[in-house]
Amino acid sequence: MTTHLDETSRTYAPEQPARLDWAKHAPEVYKAMVRLEIAARQGLDHKLYELVKIRASQINHCAFCIDMHTKDALASGESVERIVQLSAWDESRHFYTEKEIAALELTEAVTVLTDGFVPDAVYDNAARHFEEAELAQLIAAITTINAWNRFGVTCRMAPGHYQPGQHK
Repeated sequence: MTTHLDETSRTYAPEQPARLDWAKHAPEVYKAMVRLEIAARQGLDHKLYELVKIRASQINHCAFCIDMHTKDALASGESVERIVQLSAWDESRHFYTEKEIAALELTEAVTVLTDGFVPDAVYDNAARHFEEAELAQLIAAITTINAWNRFGVTCRMAPGHYQPGQHK
């Protein structure tokens, strides 16, 4: 087990080991997920795409994906402030564009289906900000990150090791 130390030499809790290297044992599924990921992000603004991925991962408690997409967002020029505020975006809307807010609302509705179907008001708002093809890509991106989150959480993929520019 790895123990992380900060600059004051405090000892943190040990890192939990992964349960399963699912990509190794289901390589065709992994390759299909990578292809789906590449297809889903086509035509979407990169910063918006990373915000959606971070927000869905926060909701799903996928620490591995939060780590990865936060680092990728920072590396691509996203501000620390907007990333920090993302978990409370509804209380800090002034950090985001109306289009980003529509995407975040849709992300939450698609991610938390236990609250019911995606409300018409949320979908209609997204449809006002995105052309149909772009909206279809956004829905695909939200669906894809939710699938990655389920692999990450179930297999207990450990955060903290990803470096921007690495691929899943």
